[in-house]
Amino acid sequence: MKTNLKITIEKTSYNFYKVDMRDHHGSTTVVYEPTLHKAMQYAIKWHNDSEKRHKENQAHAKAVMEMMALDRKAGIITGNYDGLD
Repeated sequence: MKTNLKITIEKTSYNFYKVDMRDHHGSTTVVYEPTLHKAMQYAIKWHNDSEKRHKENQAHAKAVMEMMALDRKAGIITGNYDGLD
């Protein structure tokens, strides 16, 4: 599997390191770490967890779709997407 990972690490004016990441599934995150070493450690861990995170997101999306189907079947969805049905 081809893995594309975008990591940008930059030092902020508050002497923290901003870590901006995007993985090959399109997940993104931004964290701030006190040292460059911790910033790199976080980036590596986040990258290593990308497949697990993707599977968890897929399971969550499936559960939401199933709940929406149950709501539709029960007649409690009015077509509004604001969560105030």
